[in-house]
Amino acid sequence: MKRLATFSFLAFVAFLCSLSVSAQGDIWLDINGVRDLTADSIEVANQARPVPGSSRRGDNPVLFLVGNSTMRTGTLGNGNNGQWGWGFYAHEYYDENKITVENHALGGTSPRTFYNQLWKPVLDAVRKGDYVFLELGHNDNGPIDSIRARSSYRPNGKLKVAEDSTYIYNKVSKQNEMVYTFGGYIRRFINDVRAKGATPVLFTLTPRNAYEENDPKKIQRKLSDFTPAIFAIGKETGTPVIDLNDISAAKLEKYGPWKTDYHFFLDKIHSSAYGARMNARSAAEGIKESTDPQLAFLRNCLSDRVNPRRCDQNRKKGMPMVFLCGDSTGKNEDKNPDGMWGWGSQGYTVFDSTKCVFQNQAKAGRSTRTFIDEERWEEVYNSLEPGDFVLIQFGHNDIGGIDRDKERGVIATSDDSCKVFKLASNGQYRVIYSYGWYLKKMIRDAQEKGAIPILLSLTPRNEWHEGNGTSRGLIYPVKEKKNKMYIERRNETYGKWCRDVAEETGAEFVDVHNITANALDKIGQKKSAAYFNHDHTHTSLLGAKLNAKSVAKGLKEIGSPAAALLR
Repeated sequence: MKRLATFSFLAFVAFLCSLSVSAQGDIWLDINGVRDLTADSIEVANQARPVPGSSRRGDNPVLFLVGNSTMRTGTLGNGNNGQWGWGFYAHEYYDENKITVENHALGGTSPRTFYNQLWKPVLDAVRKGDYVFLELGHNDNGPIDSIRARSSYRPNGKLKVAEDSTYIYNKVSKQNEMVYTFGGYIRRFINDVRAKGATPVLFTLTPRNAYEENDPKKIQRKLSDFTPAIFAIGKETGTPVIDLNDISAAKLEKYGPWKTDYHFFLDKIHSSAYGARMNARSAAEGIKESTDPQLAFLRNCLSDRVNPRRCDQNRKKGMPMVFLCGDSTGKNEDKNPDGMWGWGSQGYTVFDSTKCVFQNQAKAGRSTRTFIDEERWEEVYNSLEPGDFVLIQFGHNDIGGIDRDKERGVIATSDDSCKVFKLASNGQYRVIYSYGWYLKKMIRDAQEKGAIPILLSLTPRNEWHEGNGTSRGLIYPVKEKKNKMYIERRNETYGKWCRDVAEETGAEFVDVHNITANALDKIGQKKSAAYFNHDHTHTSLLGAKLNAKSVAKGLKEIGSPAAALLR
């Protein structure tokens, strides 16, 4: 399966510039090479957007999503440029046995263009008891009679809540058109929905990656006049309003600039998969927290996913928790005395259970990428409290296919890097980041929560080579003797990358790789076989105990606060 071309911000700007030339002036072409809201654009979009009402199950209601590219990016909405709209993830937060979610948003639309060109087939499918989410406004800009013809009527150049209109000649449709104010269009959506016996819900706009000039830590909230206008319309019409802008902006402020940046992709408006999922969760949280009686049934349709998943059920009052995040070298079968064991199973042989709670969240087969993608890290993140410790150890499964095979590989570097790939398994597009980037995400997430992240280099494999007289190891240098066998070291790749990430983020670093490797060198190749099981990577119970001791040894040697929790 071929990979999609890599996008950098500068490359994307050049890409847009090339399109503007080929498009003759200011007609916009999106990533799929089609024009905003022209016949070809709508035809392509309708091949990907659902048939209105097609998801309905029996007499169950449908939740219709109406919006722009922040809700559904691009014509196809498939993430082929690394951008995603929050409508793609919205269904995850609702019980499909009670209500189904249909994303009818389309990139480039405004209240005016959606109402004029896309609304009728959606409205035809709306029934009594349905809900319609309206998040529109990002594209309500530009001259009213421009070639894109999508701005609402703005008397004296100001966004208007009050009903008003003007008559113009539309250069796109080549017909005369009555253009209404922003409030005029939103009221038409509301009235149409209510006439069908359904419930309209207004949403303020998703926040942009922009900070207030007088407060560099505060995300801009109002987005010009849209937030107060939406609230005013909601109050006047009795329509529920969810302040999506504020809910998501408050999260971004807690995240800080580095994390906020990766919630967007290519620009400061459109979200990455991380940002899209965050906005979808914020929308659901807004419904959950609303006390508006019109949303009572919808609140009952929320899935358990709206409640943050945690993994600290064993927490004991007054004790910090020590979480281990890793792969099969941290957690394996851990039951058969002669089977495979991860060192996390031996956590309490080195950590004192009277001083801390050790929680082994490692999972066999996971890489930094899949541990995060499967939201295993999210459970740890949601559970973290100030004073907790997080042991992070990955690398064995980060090697391998990125868009093929087990699709768990990452870009092999400690530098921040990412590319858009098309996965062979399902044909979906995915932004894949580097080994260092995924580690930094977990580390900075832990720091954000006031926990102490400790990066562990990966355990060594049972692979040996003949000594060549050189020095091997970083913190623990070994002068090799010729004609003697030494266990493999990965100090130029994963070992080095872990060290680089720790130095960049200020995380503690324990070089388990070399501590255990030095111990096995002393034991010798023949006897070291007993420390592994099944293959050259997975450890026996004996090997698991050795790696646990290596962690403890390393924590003591670097003077980590976690050393006070050891036996």
